[in-house]
Amino acid sequence: MLARHTQSALATPLRSLARGMASYEQSSRPPRFGNGPATPRPHNGRPPPHLLTLADLSPEQISELLLSSLTYKHLCKAFSAQVVRTSLKGKTVAMLFNKRSTRTRVASETATSVLGGNAMFLGGADIQLGVNESLRDTAQVIGSMADGFMARVGDHREIEELAQYSSVPVVNALSYLWHPTQILADLLTLYEAYAPPLDLKEGAYHRGQVQTDLAKFIRTRVDPLSVLKGKKIAWVGDMNNIVWELMATVPRLGMEMSVATPAGYDKVDDAVMARLKGHGIDRSITFTNSPKEALHNADVVVTDTWISMGMEAEKEERMKAFQGYQVTNEMVESAGAKADWKFLHCLPRKPEEVDDEVFYGPRSLVFPEAENRKWTTIGVFE
Repeated sequence: MLARHTQSALATPLRSLARGMASYEQSSRPPRFGNGPATPRPHNGRPPPHLLTLADLSPEQISELLLSSLTYKHLCKAFSAQVVRTSLKGKTVAMLFNKRSTRTRVASETATSVLGGNAMFLGGADIQLGVNESLRDTAQVIGSMADGFMARVGDHREIEELAQYSSVPVVNALSYLWHPTQILADLLTLYEAYAPPLDLKEGAYHRGQVQTDLAKFIRTRVDPLSVLKGKKIAWVGDMNNIVWELMATVPRLGMEMSVATPAGYDKVDDAVMARLKGHGIDRSITFTNSPKEALHNADVVVTDTWISMGMEAEKEERMKAFQGYQVTNEMVESAGAKADWKFLHCLPRKPEEVDDEVFYGPRSLVFPEAENRKWTTIGVFE
């Protein structure tokens, strides 16, 4: 997306997912992620691509991102980062972060490095944004110097405004409504957990075109959506951008979704519900106040923080409301989850959300999930 996408095995009819800045500058029909306000046309008369939520992508496009991410992961681990095409060489990604971050920041910076680019971190205390300069002006100024934004914001309107006025691609690194790069990592992690092992030795790789050969090999052996189809994800916790992104994504991939939240904390944001209705999946998700009901027959159990950034004043009240929502082996197994159920958490984790037995146990995929933030970010940038 931020990088040049050469004509290779990675190119498909859905190449809009992988076209980057160089091809954006040269292409006659550039792609566009998102359905927010129309972007003011830059000097060449065409708007850049953005990724604001997976709700904007088709299942086929999501599959393309997973295939690209898996290719880069195997390329770096089984071969060497030295054989990766440095498609961001000479390019700068402006990382505009208004909130604290560990995984998203590290994933974005390392992803940019693998692709040969420069990650420029801009925290809330580093620039004039929100002090003496508007988001609109910031978008236009930084966009005139950098080649793309990775932006972690508060209200979702901020990322929409950034995309509206930016002349370069914008990737949503988290907003109040959505967290697309996290859910891409979740999907890649689940694919790896359920897919048969991939024997890379069966492929043929030639000097100077290892990346192309590996991409071809993976595409002949891997179908992420067929592996994920039919799996049931059970969410037990608070309503937030993680569960909303899951809700807008997994039912469209042929997966089941159930959501358990305490009464009074079970409101789906109107903008999210509108997207669910637009995709015709609002009635395919089970909503309940009973963790036991949500967990029945689940393949995957997911939770997250009960107290998001900015909600610290509600801690005492929330701790009372979420009693009975801590994920434990006893809770999940007594509810009738699948015998081989898996556990996901986007981190950071607090013990009241999930006990140590689950979090550090054999069912937990939380650390592969965290690592996959890097590989899926590479997939998005490329």
